[in-house]
Amino acid sequence: MVNRFQSDTALLVVDAQRGVNELTHWGGAAGRRNNPQAEASIRRLLDSWRKYKLPVFFTQHDSREAKSPLKLALHSGSFIEGLEPRTGECVIVKDVNGGFIGTNLEINLRRRSISRLVVAGFFTNMCVETTVRQAGNMGFDTYLVEDACATTNRIGPDGQDYDPETVHALAVANMSGEFCTVLCTDQAAQLVSADLPGLDRARGNRAPDETVNEARAAR
Repeated sequence: MVNRFQSDTALLVVDAQRGVNELTHWGGAAGRRNNPQAEASIRRLLDSWRKYKLPVFFTQHDSREAKSPLKLALHSGSFIEGLEPRTGECVIVKDVNGGFIGTNLEINLRRRSISRLVVAGFFTNMCVETTVRQAGNMGFDTYLVEDACATTNRIGPDGQDYDPETVHALAVANMSGEFCTVLCTDQAAQLVSADLPGLDRARGNRAPDETVNEARAAR
C-alpha cells in the first residue's frame, strides 16, 4: 500500500520552462517531443497539491551552456504559462541537471520535515532522471509521475535518431524500482486525499531506518 500524501510530501516540478519546447535545440532539425499532455498533467498535480495545501517546489534551470534556451536572462527561460509558482512556493535555481547539486533544495526539504518527493517535469531522461536518482540515493521516498513528464528525440554518437517515446520509456524503466515508485497522474491526484491499498511501493534504495524497520517486521 502507498500511504496518503500529507505535509511530509512535496511536489517537485522540474524545469517547466518555455525553452523545453524549442525542439530543434534538443533534437536537431527533426526535433520532436513525446507526451503533449505533460503540461496538463502537471497543472492537475499543482491543483491537487494546492487544494490540500501540500508543499510545492520548482526547479528552474539557468544553463551554463552558451546556446541553451534554458537561461533565466531569456524569455525561453521563464516558466510555461499556467505552470508558474505561486507566492510561498519554493523555486530552486540550478545550473546542472540534478536539482540537489549546488542548490539548497535538500536543506529546504529537510527543514520542512519533507521525507517524500513526487517528481514531474522535463526532461524525463535528463534533469528529471538525475534528480530522481539523487533523491532516491539521499533517502527520500521518491515517486515519479511518468505521464506528467516528457522528453525529446535524441541523436546518438553514430547519428541514429532515437524516438522520444523510446527515450522516455527507457528512462522510466531505469528509474523504476531502483530509485523511485512510478505513478500516473490519476494515482498521484488520488493520493493527496486517501491511501491507495492496491499500489505497492517499489524502491530499492531505502533509507537505513526503513531497512531496519522492515527487518524487524519480518521477524
